[in-house]
Amino acid sequence: MAVPWHPRPVPEATINRLVLWNVDLTLVDVSIVTRDAYAEAFRQVTGRPLVKLTQHNGRPDSEIIFETLAINGIAAEDEHLPRFLDALATAFAARRGRLAKEGRAMPGAREALKAVSRLDGTVQSVLTGTIKSNAVHKLTAFGLHKHLDVEVGGYGEEVYPKATLLQVAQGRAKRAYGAVFDGSNTVLVGDSARDVQAARIAGAAMIAVATGRSLPAELHEAGADVVLPDLSNPSEVVAAVAGLTSPARKAG
Repeated sequence: MAVPWHPRPVPEATINRLVLWNVDLTLVDVSIVTRDAYAEAFRQVTGRPLVKLTQHNGRPDSEIIFETLAINGIAAEDEHLPRFLDALATAFAARRGRLAKEGRAMPGAREALKAVSRLDGTVQSVLTGTIKSNAVHKLTAFGLHKHLDVEVGGYGEEVYPKATLLQVAQGRAKRAYGAVFDGSNTVLVGDSARDVQAARIAGAAMIAVATGRSLPAELHEAGADVVLPDLSNPSEVVAAVAGLTSPARKAG
């Protein structure tokens, strides 16, 4: 079943920034349902019960899958990744009704997305290690998709380092909105040191929130431009985004 998304319509002439959001532990926490879906996918693909699931820590599903196979004693083969991704999508979709009951939106996430959407010329999307269908289910369960254009984001089934995935998302936004997005007008919002490292490598600005497993000191040390305790102060988030961006160039 298709999941609706409602990006804010932005006239091409006014576009001046791209804001990319990490999903897990930045916008939502649905770890119980995610682990359950992984266990079901693992059983379907390997015929064995899942004993241990590696921590996510900002890594893409493709990387998590290979490590989870390894730590559970399964030698990875070529067909494992596509089969596991398909099984994970199916298992997660079957559990999407549990997301709002057993998960939560992170404090201030809804208000921060809404506030940033009011910044003139802002396009918001996601840069996440989660595969696209599961990311959209997570966002939709809490009404967070309303201010995001999920079509220009970067997702966990795409086997790229996260810094490269950020550049892929910039290219998609360029094609969709007709503006050039680069380090001067792109901001990543995430919770892990890996997110910060990806932004640094890609040359994008970084707003880190200490709502995941990385401590504020680790986020500072990794090179975040701004470190916030959480998203509970929308004005603070908006000020950080506005202060880290400058007008985009029209695509040539």
